[in-house]
Amino acid sequence: MDDGDYAIPVSLEGGSGKASVTTPAALKVKDGTAVMTLVWGSENYDYMISGGVKYQRVNEEGYSTFEIPVTSFTQPMTVIADTTAMSVPHEVEYTLTLSPDDIMAGNQTPQAAAQRVVYMGIISVCAAVSLVKKRRLRK
Repeated sequence: MDDGDYAIPVSLEGGSGKASVTTPAALKVKDGTAVMTLVWGSENYDYMISGGVKYQRVNEEGYSTFEIPVTSFTQPMTVIADTTAMSVPHEVEYTLTLSPDDIMAGNQTPQAAAQRVVYMGIISVCAAVSLVKKRRLRK
């Protein structure tokens, strides 16, 4: 895979079945190494273990976000995530399954498209405000 920014669909299994992750997940490839940004649907994860290595959150607020290496595109990846949502922290085992046939360029994701729509809306509003101000100055 060429160096660059991609997005890859990911599915999650395990735990109580209530956990979720954002899909597609951001994927960065550099020098032949693929790193996935995994965003949980909860703020209650404080670390993850993948391939025997412990990874800390990359954010302090919002949904728990981790950057972990992709150990396999074709086989399910077993990870452990520590949740603080229970009375005491608890490590839970999950399985992540990637969809390599559905990898897309990072700028083709639904999130990127939504961001472009927001930017275009902001530009449109600014242009409209500028036109109104010019018309008022002419009067």
